[in-house]
Amino acid sequence: MTDYDHRYIIGMDLGTTNSAVAYVDLADEDASRRRIRRFDVPQLVGLGEVAARMVLPSFLYLPGAHDLPQGGAALPWDDERAYVVGEFAREQGARVPGRLVSSAKSWLSHAGVDRTAPILPWGAGDDVEKVSPVTASMRYLQHVREAWNATLAGPDDEDRFEEQMLILTVPASFDEVARELTVTAAHEAGLTRLILLEEPLAAFYAWLSNHEQDWQGIMAPGQLILVCDVGGGTTDFSILGIRAGKTGLRFDRLAVGDHLMLGGDNMDLLLARLMERKLLGQAGKLDAARWHQLVYQCRQAKEQLLSRRGLDDEEGVRITLMGGGGSLIGGTLAGELTQAEIEQVIVEGFFPFVPADAQPDQGRRTGLTELGLPYVQDPAVTRHLAAFWQRFTPFLAGETGRSHVYPDYMLFNGGALTPGALRDRIRTVTRAWFADVTGPDWAPTELHNPRPEAAVAAGAAYYGLVRLGMGVRVGSGTPRSYYVAVTGDAHSANELAAAVSAVCLIPRGVEEGFTAHLDQLDFEALANQPVAFEVYTSSTRLGDKLGDVVRLLPDEVSVLPPIRTVLRYGKQGEARRIPVGLSVTLTEVGTLQLFCESRISGHRWQLQFDVRQAADAGDAAGMAETLDDAVVDEALDAIQAVFGPQGAAAPAQLRGRLEEILELEKEAWPTPLIRKLADALLEYEAGRRRSAEHEARWLNLLGFCLRPGYGDPVDEWRMKRVWKLYFAGLANPRDTQCRTQWWIFWRRAGGGLKAGQQNELYNLVRSYVNPDAKSGKRPGGALPKSIAGGETLEVWMMLANLERMPARTKADLGRRLLAQTLKGKSMARELWALSRLGARRPLYGPVDRVVPPADAGAWAEKLLAANLPPTERTARTLVMLTQRTGDRTRDVEDTLRSRVEQWLGRLDNAERLQEMLNNPESVNQAEEEAYVFGESLPAGLVLV
Repeated sequence: MTDYDHRYIIGMDLGTTNSAVAYVDLADEDASRRRIRRFDVPQLVGLGEVAARMVLPSFLYLPGAHDLPQGGAALPWDDERAYVVGEFAREQGARVPGRLVSSAKSWLSHAGVDRTAPILPWGAGDDVEKVSPVTASMRYLQHVREAWNATLAGPDDEDRFEEQMLILTVPASFDEVARELTVTAAHEAGLTRLILLEEPLAAFYAWLSNHEQDWQGIMAPGQLILVCDVGGGTTDFSILGIRAGKTGLRFDRLAVGDHLMLGGDNMDLLLARLMERKLLGQAGKLDAARWHQLVYQCRQAKEQLLSRRGLDDEEGVRITLMGGGGSLIGGTLAGELTQAEIEQVIVEGFFPFVPADAQPDQGRRTGLTELGLPYVQDPAVTRHLAAFWQRFTPFLAGETGRSHVYPDYMLFNGGALTPGALRDRIRTVTRAWFADVTGPDWAPTELHNPRPEAAVAAGAAYYGLVRLGMGVRVGSGTPRSYYVAVTGDAHSANELAAAVSAVCLIPRGVEEGFTAHLDQLDFEALANQPVAFEVYTSSTRLGDKLGDVVRLLPDEVSVLPPIRTVLRYGKQGEARRIPVGLSVTLTEVGTLQLFCESRISGHRWQLQFDVRQAADAGDAAGMAETLDDAVVDEALDAIQAVFGPQGAAAPAQLRGRLEEILELEKEAWPTPLIRKLADALLEYEAGRRRSAEHEARWLNLLGFCLRPGYGDPVDEWRMKRVWKLYFAGLANPRDTQCRTQWWIFWRRAGGGLKAGQQNELYNLVRSYVNPDAKSGKRPGGALPKSIAGGETLEVWMMLANLERMPARTKADLGRRLLAQTLKGKSMARELWALSRLGARRPLYGPVDRVVPPADAGAWAEKLLAANLPPTERTARTLVMLTQRTGDRTRDVEDTLRSRVEQWLGRLDNAERLQEMLNNPESVNQAEEEAYVFGESLPAGLVLV
C-alpha cells in the first residue's frame, strides 16, 4: 500500500508510429528505489503468437472474412477480438495494406476531415468497416490497459491500469481540438484519470531524471535549451530557459513552435517515390496496395542504412515487391536502396544547410501529399527550425538579457532523429548560424538521450513524480495566450479586415488548474438564437493580462474552430439580450473550458468547440462591406412587405427593390447580410404559399441567400430549419417553375445537408435520372412521376452538388450521365454535372466520398475518344476528372493525365488549365470557385 490513492504512476507516449509505456511503483518504501521502469507490452507478433515488446507499434489491422483463421486475432485476455493492434498488425498490413490503419495521431490533428467519422483506412474499399481516428487511438490505449491488467495488475483491482495516475503525452503544437479528441479517445478506452503532457517537455524530463544531482553544476542562468522532436508524423520545437531562483537554478519553458505535420512518414514516402521511379521509370505507377508495401520496405531500409549497423557505406538494402500477374506492374519488382540515396533524400532533402534567416518554402509540395494527410509543403526541418528561432529571438533576448541568443544545449527526440548522422547535421547547421558571434569552435552541446523511442514515456512517468513533490520541476505554464472575439466598438471596414477586437481569457504562462471569472467586463449575449464565439490563440503576444481588451492582428494569432451554440433561457424561448459573464478554466488535463454565466439568473452554459467545423465548411472571413443597420432593416422590411402576414407587394419586384435599398448588385451581397435576409425569409415561410409566383420567388431568393449551405458560423442551425421544408414539400408541385426553383434551391443549399439528408434527396429523384429505379416516398405535395427537358438538367445539377453521397452512388450517376451526354447536342450543363460527380478534389465534401480514380479515368477516356471540340467547358471537365492531388487513392494514371495535358494545349488558355491539372495547390482559388459551384459565391466567403 502507499500514501497515495494509486500505486503506480504511468507515463504513455501515444505515438504516430510506436507507442511506449513506462511506470513508477510507489509501493517501494525507499523513495530512492522508485526508479522508472519500462512496461514491455504483450501483443500479437505473429499468427497465434503473443510476446512482450518494448513498444506497441501504432497500427490497427481490420481483418476481412478470410484474412485470418478463426481466432487469429485472439489475445490471452480476449478470445473473440476481431481486430489486431501492434507488431502483427503492422506486418499483416504490409501484406494487405487496404485494411491497415496507420498514422492515426496525424489524422487526429487533421482539421480538414471529421475526425470522429469512420474514414480509416484511408482509401479502403466499401468491404472494409472503417474506424475514426478517435476510435483507432482508443484501441491502442485500450490494448495497453488490457495488457497491463492481464499481467501487472493481477487480482488486485486497485492495481488496474485505469486506477493509476496516467500521464499521456501529446505534441506541444496540438491545438485545443486535437487535445480534446485525445482525451475523448482515452475516456472511450476507460481511462478517466489522466493528465496531458507535451512531448518535448516529457523528453527533457527524461534527461532530467538521470541528472537530478548534477544538472546545476552543468548549466548556468540565462542559458537556453532547444528541444527538437521529430517523430513519425510531427515535428515539434520547444525552448527552455535556465533562470536563477530563490533556492538555486530553475527551468522555464519559454516557447513552443507551430504544428508541423512532418516526420519520418514523409521521409519514407519520398524514398518510396525514389524507388518507384527506379523500378518503373516514373513515380505514380504502382497501385495503392503495392505502394503501401513499398513504403513499408523503404521505412525498414531507411532505419537499417541510417543506423549503419554492419553495413559498409557503399552497401545498400534490397527492396523486393512480390507480384501476382504476368505484366511488368503485376510481376515481381526488385531494386536496391543505397547509402548515397539515403544521404541525398533524407539528409539533404530534410536537413539541408540553410542560412539563419531562412523561411519555409510556401510553393508547391514536393511529393509529400500522400495517404490523404496534409503534410507541410516544405520538407526541410532545418528551414522550419531557422524560422522558429527567428520568430522568438526578440522574446528570448528580453527574457535572458543576452545581446545574442543561441541554443547552448540541444536535446533531440523522436524516432526520426535516432540516427546520429541526422543529429550531427542539425548541430552543424545550427553552429553555422551563430559562428560570427560564438566563434568557429563553438557548437551547441547535445544532451544525451540514449533511448529516444522510450524517452517520452519515461519522462512522463518522471513528471508524475514531480507532481507528487518529488524530482525537479520545469515551469511549464501554457505557452500560448487565449482570446475570445468581442464586438461593440466601432471600426472601419479596413480596420475590421486587419484586426479583431478580443478579450484575453488566459494569459501566457498560467499553469494547469487556472480558473478565472471575467467580472470586470460587462458582456451581453443573445439568448434563444444561434450564436458563435470565436477563440484565438497566440504564442508571440506578450504582456496581455486577464480581461485585457486587445486588437489582434492576423499574423500574430491562430484561429480555433468556432464555438456554436444556442443559449437557452426562459420558458418562452424568445430572442433577447441578457447580461452575462465569462469564466475560463485551464483544466488539470490541459484542455480549455469556457463558460458563459447569466448575471440575472443561475444559468451557466459550457461552450464547446465544434470539432467537425473544418470538415464541414470554411468560415466567413469578415464582411466585404459594412452596411448600416438602418439599411439592413429596410431590406428586411422589403421582404416582410412581400411574404409577411400583411404582405401585399409584388414578388417579381423584390430583387430589384433589395438592390436599390442596399445599393449593391445581388452578387456583391456579403455573407453576413444574405444570412440575415435568409433568416427573414425563413421567418415568413408561410408567405410562399400565397401563389405559385410567391413560392418560386421565395425559393429562388432563399437559395441564393443560403448558398452554398455553409460558411457562416450558424448555418448548421439554419439547415435544421431548412430540412423541414423537405418534408413540407412544394405548395405548388404541378407548377413547372416552382419545381425548377425547388431543384435549384436544393443545389444551392445542398452543401449544408448531412450525408443522410443528401441520400434522402437522391432517393426522392432517382427515378427522374434512372428510369429503371423507383423513387422513395415523396413528402409534402405530390411531385409528378416524370419530368423532362431543362427540369431534368436541374435535377442532375442538384445531384452533382451532393458531395456527401456514397462514392458508388456518384459513380453510377456519372456513368449514366456520360452516356446521355455523349448522345446529345447541347452538353454544357451536363459536362458541369459530370465534372462535379467525378471531381478529384471536392468543393466541400469529405475526400473519402470521391469517385474511385478508375471510374473518373474511364469517363475522361471516353471524352477524349469522342473527339469533342476544344471548348472551355470540356477542358474544365477533363481537368476536374484527372487533376493531380498527390493522394494515390484519388489520382488517375499519369499517362492519362499526360494525354489530357496534351489535349488542353489546343486551347488559348492552355497554360492556366495545365497548371490546374498538375499542381494540387492551384485549385479552388477565387477565380475557380464560381465555376465549381455553378454560380458566384457570397462575398467574404472562404472555402477550405
